Amino acid sequence: MTAQNVIHVQGLEKSYKQLQVLRGVDFDVARGSIFALLGSNGAGKTTVVKILSTLLKADAGTASVNGLDVATHPANVRESISLTGQFAAVDEILSGRENLVLVARLRHLKDPGKIADDLLERFSLTDAGARKVSTYSGGMRRRLDIAMSLIGNPPVIFLDEPTTGLDPQARIEVWQAVKELAGRGTTVLLTTQYLDEAEQLADRIAILHEGRIIVNGTLTELKQLLPPAKVEYVEKQPTLEDVFLTLVGANGKNSHDRNAGTDA
Repeated sequence: MTAQNVIHVQGLEKSYKQLQVLRGVDFDVARGSIFALLGSNGAGKTTVVKILSTLLKADAGTASVNGLDVATHPANVRESISLTGQFAAVDEILSGRENLVLVARLRHLKDPGKIADDLLERFSLTDAGARKVSTYSGGMRRRLDIAMSLIGNPPVIFLDEPTTGLDPQARIEVWQAVKELAGRGTTVLLTTQYLDEAEQLADRIAILHEGRIIVNGTLTELKQLLPPAKVEYVEKQPTLEDVFLTLVGANGKNSHDRNAGTDA
């Protein structure tokens, strides 16, 4: 592993009885980048994340995070990572701020209140900080979940299908939060089955299929695998996403609601 690569995976194999899930997986993730592991359900994405986060042992191959072997130094690896699973691990009875304070206290950090307030502001949740999480939208819960995973400033974060089950607007909110993570220097390994998600977020994309990485590169490099596009003049129609966001607005209120009451 070179100094600029934070995650190094080589020859990773994992089987469950007769089912061979990983068949020799290799990839590297550069520091401060977003790396997308793209694949359909059952491709082995979550298995890779579980091995890298020390929740599962590989049958063969090696994997290291922050220069630490996940098999021989699991405790040290866990100190330098954070894992956000497919479902938000938040306490709905508590408020958003109370969730953050609780995690900061569990990690024995100084001034947990300030840590919570800073993260609420960073993830645009300050106005909702005092509300119970049970009142949050799906996007707000996921943003809070990611904020909780950043307590202690881990240099590496694993996001396992972070937008599963979210509506289009909530997905965009999470995308913005993930981009900000990398912008602040956090290394992000993202698993997803959504092509547009990988296209929007990732610096590099690896496609995992039947337990193997079949391609690994930047979006530009992957597009070069296909014949060049033909130049045609067509009428540009708005996408469904354009229509949805125009109607509901960035803050969830449609243009009619925003303009209501302006006529004297």
